Amino acid sequence: MKPLILVVEDEAAILTLLRYNLERENFRVIEARDGEEALLLAGERKPDLVLLDWMLPLLSGIEVCRRLRRAPQTRGLPIIMLTARGEEGDRIRGLNAGADDYVTKPFSPSELLARVRAVMRRSRPAADAETLRCGDIIMDIAAHKTRRGERDVHLGPTEFRLLRHFLEHQGRVFSREQLLDAVWGADVYVEPRTVDVHIRRLRKALNEPHEDDPIRTVRSAGYALDAMASQYA
Repeated sequence: MKPLILVVEDEAAILTLLRYNLERENFRVIEARDGEEALLLAGERKPDLVLLDWMLPLLSGIEVCRRLRRAPQTRGLPIIMLTARGEEGDRIRGLNAGADDYVTKPFSPSELLARVRAVMRRSRPAADAETLRCGDIIMDIAAHKTRRGERDVHLGPTEFRLLRHFLEHQGRVFSREQLLDAVWGADVYVEPRTVDVHIRRLRKALNEPHEDDPIRTVRSAGYALDAMASQYA
C-alpha cells in the first residue's frame, strides 16, 4: 500500500502544491487545516509521516509536535516541520519539540520530497531486527554483543540500550529528555545531565583514537548517530 502522509497546513495554495507533488510521487495524502484536526487525524488514520506547518490556527505546530511525541500511539511518528522561520533558535525549538527534520519556506518540492523519503527510511521500525548496523558498528541484539570493525565493543546495560535506540533511529536528533524517556523510561526520574555521562561512556567504548566518532552533538538540541557524524563535529 502507498505510504500515507498527513499534511497540516492552513494556506490553501501550499496545501494544493504539497498534495500535487506528493500524489505524483505515489503517496496518499490526508489534510488538516488546524492543530486540533491534525491531532485527531494522526490518532485515527495513523499516517506514515506528518508534514506540519509551524503557524496554525487553534494549536501551533510546535504544540502539535509535542503532543504527538507524548502520546504512545504517535510517539514514533516521523514529523517534518514546515515554516517561514529560518533562524537557528527556531530550528532548535522545532527539533527539541520532537521534529525529525525542518524545512524552511519557500522550499523546493524536489528537496522536500527527498527529505520525506530520507526521514521515512530512517524511521522504519528496526526493533524486530536481530542485527542493527551503522557504518562499521554492528549490534547483535539476540546475542547482546556489539562490534566495531574487527573488535568487540564492551558496553554496560544502559550504554547498550542507548546505542540500540540510536541504531534504530539513525540520523534523528534526540534531546536529553527524549533519550531519558526512551532509554530509562518515563516513570524513572533521572537528571537530564545523566544522559551526557552515558554518552561519554558510550563514546569511550565505541571510539579508538584513530576512529571517527559516530555520535553527533547538536548544540542546544541533543545527540544523533550517523556514520558520517565526524564530518559535522
